[in-house]
Amino acid sequence: MFLEMSAFSAKNLKNEFYRKAVHLSSLWMPLLIYAAPRNFSLTVFCTLFLGNLVVEYACYRRVSLARRLFEGVFLKTLRCREIRKNRFCPSGSLYLLGAAVITTLLFPKELAVIGMTIVLISDTCAAIFGKMFGTRRLYASKSLEGTVMFFLSALYVMVAFDGMYPLGASGVASCTFAALCELYEKAIRVDDNFSVPLVVCLTLFCF
Repeated sequence: MFLEMSAFSAKNLKNEFYRKAVHLSSLWMPLLIYAAPRNFSLTVFCTLFLGNLVVEYACYRRVSLARRLFEGVFLKTLRCREIRKNRFCPSGSLYLLGAAVITTLLFPKELAVIGMTIVLISDTCAAIFGKMFGTRRLYASKSLEGTVMFFLSALYVMVAFDGMYPLGASGVASCTFAALCELYEKAIRVDDNFSVPLVVCLTLFCF
């Protein structure tokens, strides 16, 4: 029984590493926001969002080509709620692309870059650290260790971008609110790939 549980945990951890490796590969998004003109970035993000939406909905409607394409590439990265067949549930990538569109459209370039970088890096750190070392449950499946790692890694991103936006009370507040969005994702019923970048940008912008 213990060996079966260990094998299950190892498989879960391996899948989480795979999911977050794909997540980190999206760091091209903040890089594009920073380096390219706003209209070009918006065109890229909107095109990918619409294309992804069409493929995911076609997959939900059991269009065989779409299912083979989508599940063949992304099946290991999908969460349980994203592969249910009884109702359409967008994947995390759709929420991430949606956040990229909105942050690029509504906020200064510097804030959009910071918000998108935090969700990609801090969500990855929280998930991996929480899976490996999380023992104290805070809410649902979220652990104290994972939440603390999210906050610390978000602060690290803020420090890394100090030349773009000085770390101060607003930076600490944005990291705190972002960590809470990630922790209470199920309670607020908003995917953290969407809520975290928007909360970070909005907090920095308001301050």
